[in-house]
Amino acid sequence: MAPVGSTSTIEMDRRWGRNVGHRHILLLILLGILSADPSLSIRLPDRIVSSKDYSSNQPLKTAVFALGSFWRSEAVFGCLNGVVRTTAGYAGGSKSNPEYRSLADHAESVQIEYDYRVISYHQLLEVFWSSHDSRQVFGQGPDVGSQYRSIIFTNGTDESRSAAISKEREQTKSKSSIVTTQIQPLETFYPAEPEHQKFELKRHPFLLQLIGNLPEEELEMSSLATKLNSYAAELCPPRIQKHIDAKINDIVRKGWPVLREI
Repeated sequence: MAPVGSTSTIEMDRRWGRNVGHRHILLLILLGILSADPSLSIRLPDRIVSSKDYSSNQPLKTAVFALGSFWRSEAVFGCLNGVVRTTAGYAGGSKSNPEYRSLADHAESVQIEYDYRVISYHQLLEVFWSSHDSRQVFGQGPDVGSQYRSIIFTNGTDESRSAAISKEREQTKSKSSIVTTQIQPLETFYPAEPEHQKFELKRHPFLLQLIGNLPEEELEMSSLATKLNSYAAELCPPRIQKHIDAKINDIVRKGWPVLREI
C-alpha cells in the first residue's frame, strides 16, 4: 500500500473490487454545481462537532481485530449501530512503537470502541468473519504478507472463549480448507500514523468539507467521521448508504453543506 495521495481512485477500486463509480460521479456533480452557482456557495464553519459524538463518560468497550489492510478494516466496522469510533493501528508483534514502513512482526489492525448496550462482542465477531477470507494464509486478496494475517485479539477469558467458539463454528462451514485465524491476548495496540486514519474518507474532499474540515486529531475521534469513512468505502448497509445519500443531497440543495449527524 502507498501513503495517502499516491494511490489513484481507479487503482484502489480495482484492488478491492468495489464499483464506486456512481458515487464518485455524484460527488463530482455536486462539487460542480456548488462551484458554478454562487447562490449555492459553501459556507463552512471553523469547527463542527457532531451531536452524536459520545462523551468520555459513555460505557464503551474496545475490540481489536486484524483482517487485512487496515484502510479497509477500519471502514468495515464504522457504520455498525453501536460502534462509536474506529482506529487503524498495529498489534500482535514484539516491536515497540511500530511504524508503517517498519512494523516488524505486527499485523495491521483496527481498534473498535463500541457501546456494548447496543452491539455485542458476538455481533462484532460475526462481522469480522463475514468481512474477510479467514482461510487465506498471511494475506487478503492481492495483499500478501504476515502484516495482513487474520487475528482476533482478546481481552480476558470471556472474549477468548467467544472467539474460540466462533472460530470452531466458522471451520464447520467447510472442511476443505483450514481457518488460519489466530486468537491471542491483546498486549498493546499502537495507533497508526495520522495519514492512515479514516483513509477512505480522506479520498473524498467533498465529504471532509461537509463536516467542516476537522483538524486531524478531531477527525480521528469523531463518531460522524467514523461512519462517513464506511460510507465513502460503500461498506454501510444499503439502507444506511441511501439515508446518507439523501442527507447529503438535502444539504447541498439548501446551500448549507454542514453535516452534523447521520
